[in-house]
Amino acid sequence: MGTTSPKSPRSTGPQSPKSKEASPSPPPGASVIEPLNTEEQQAAGLLPAAHWQQQALAEEEDDDGSSIITDFASTTASLSSSIFNYRTLHGRTYHGEIGNAESWEPNDQRHVEALDVLHHALMVQLDGKLFLSPLNKEKVQKVLDIATGSGLWAIDFADEFPNAEVIGTDVSPIQPTWVPPNVKFELDDCNAEWTYADDTFDFINMRQLVGIVDDWNKLFRNAFRCCKPGGYVESMASCVEFLSDDGSVKPGSAIDQWGKLFREGGKKFGRSFAVYEEDLQRVGMEAAGFVDIEFKDIMCPLGVWHPDKKAAERGLWYKLAGEADLEGYLNYVANVVMGWSPEETKFFAAQVRKEWNDPKIHGYFWFRVVYGRKPE
Repeated sequence: MGTTSPKSPRSTGPQSPKSKEASPSPPPGASVIEPLNTEEQQAAGLLPAAHWQQQALAEEEDDDGSSIITDFASTTASLSSSIFNYRTLHGRTYHGEIGNAESWEPNDQRHVEALDVLHHALMVQLDGKLFLSPLNKEKVQKVLDIATGSGLWAIDFADEFPNAEVIGTDVSPIQPTWVPPNVKFELDDCNAEWTYADDTFDFINMRQLVGIVDDWNKLFRNAFRCCKPGGYVESMASCVEFLSDDGSVKPGSAIDQWGKLFREGGKKFGRSFAVYEEDLQRVGMEAAGFVDIEFKDIMCPLGVWHPDKKAAERGLWYKLAGEADLEGYLNYVANVVMGWSPEETKFFAAQVRKEWNDPKIHGYFWFRVVYGRKPE
């Protein structure tokens, strides 16, 4: 298991000059996206909100889905979601207008804390490592972390590589202000043309850009141009579907519907969630010109059902990360794709949480880490 990253004091940060109260208006770009109509939902295999409400009513006396994460999530639920005066959707805040960005994840404090847990969960998938690329510690001078989120990867990398300058970029300034002297954060959209000079970075890191990138080939072209000859680019992403080998992830279950919901969301946004399924990382790297491309697939259980201790640990930490703000992960996608209200989304989230904690459901999904070198 990887070491837990220390919590850094966080800044409430300045308000974005472009931010404005717009509740219940969606974040940038979403106002032109219409939810699927009934026929489209049926064609996509998506069940209506009423189905999940009926499930909740039928099982309201059943409390066996409770777990240690229930208390964890409830402690974060009461935290204020108004740290930044950004646009809001159903009480959750999202980034202001920046380029062509359309992030589906909230940027309020509850979600930032969930991202901190996710950082550790992703390290656990890599046996406590920050990366898999064969970096030479003596030669790494400048590093870029794309979509840095809460910034913990950049901070941890800077601690491990004290002689390297580390830049983390994101569409939301939600990173802590107390950081190592070799770290800085910049507001930027990875979908825009990168403004960095050619051959700038020894290493470029991209974690969990699912549902964010509108053109993966363009992303890797930018990375190739800005990477130094001999430098590495690494991408880590998860699949969108939850699977089972024994049929315990049943058609029509909440965790089966999860994949369908996010697949349709990606189609609506024009930013695929099926990065693993469509092999976008490897294809993009090859097209950009990277060589010595390697990839590793990692199975992550849903929960702690797996008999192998390491696999169960991977599942536990990802469950902790997901359930820390399950409604936050669903809020934007469920509204844009299905037109669900917050209450309807909560019914669905409750069923997802129940199934996630059911030891009889042996679900899992895949992570893929791909890295490649720019020729010298």
